[in-house]
Amino acid sequence: MAKVNVETLRYYEAHGQEIPLLSPLRMALDGLPEFIQVGDHEVLLSDAIRFTARLHAAGVVVKIEVWENIWSVFQFLAYMLPEAQQAIMNIGHYVQGRMQ
Repeated sequence: MAKVNVETLRYYEAHGQEIPLLSPLRMALDGLPEFIQVGDHEVLLSDAIRFTARLHAAGVVVKIEVWENIWSVFQFLAYMLPEAQQAIMNIGHYVQGRMQ
């Protein structure tokens, strides 16, 4: 797990609201991917839901999948987790649909 030092936290506290890359909920939304997968045990679940709402409000068509009893970056466990395998399949179907 990455460590965040005190100086980084202070910088974010002072500037996080101003810099879109530090606070994606405040960035321009045009041209973003419109497919979000998140687990219901994800620490950032509420952020994913708020971000989806912002996309909708900006007129972006967005699809969100909230996976039950799943945690952060679960897709990395596709070699052993059926839900992760299905999530990756869903990503593939979504991308194929967008390319047509």
